[in-house]
Amino acid sequence: MSNPKSLFDGGTGGAAAAPRERADAARNRLRVLEAAARLFAERDPQSVGMEDIARAAGVGKATLYRRYPDIASIAVALLDEHERALQEELLRGRPPLGPGAPPGERLAAFYRAMAELLDRHTHLVLGAETGQSRFATGAYGFWRAHVAALLREAGVDNHEALVDPLLAPLAPEVFQFQRDRLGLGVPQIAAALEALGQGVITPGRSQVRGPAA
Repeated sequence: MSNPKSLFDGGTGGAAAAPRERADAARNRLRVLEAAARLFAERDPQSVGMEDIARAAGVGKATLYRRYPDIASIAVALLDEHERALQEELLRGRPPLGPGAPPGERLAAFYRAMAELLDRHTHLVLGAETGQSRFATGAYGFWRAHVAALLREAGVDNHEALVDPLLAPLAPEVFQFQRDRLGLGVPQIAAALEALGQGVITPGRSQVRGPAA
């Protein structure tokens, strides 16, 4: 994981308009996030309950629920900084991850970066983005918009319908199965994802078409 100071300091995502947090509330938030990060790293995130986190953080359940309604919201708070760093690279970083490279190269770089993020923070992503909850996160909306823009730039027909299938292999449970059960390394997974993306963008712009009008 990243440096705990950078991960836990502030926690507001740089929002200038956010009200100043009371000192006791800030201490409780840090204790909760630190306890949750430790538990998620030590155990299967899906086995961690709210009571476990409250007990490990030394706070009451009412205190915990006032800020975080469920486990997913805690995982999202922990994961947010890592995902925001990647989003910044996609928007303003150096090519091919950032602007300036052909869409096929940018999609390949995105897949590599996502595979590395999933590898480093699988325990957090499993807590935040499994099943239907994945589609409700702001991060998924960002990844979706990014891939859609690349497909549109490449001139891929019916690109809107292709975005979610291209993101489906990045579901954390799929990544975990490939890495832990199948024994695939991150380079192998990333290479397969790159081939998937290139198969859509490179061979023919009109190979995948929407239904006839």
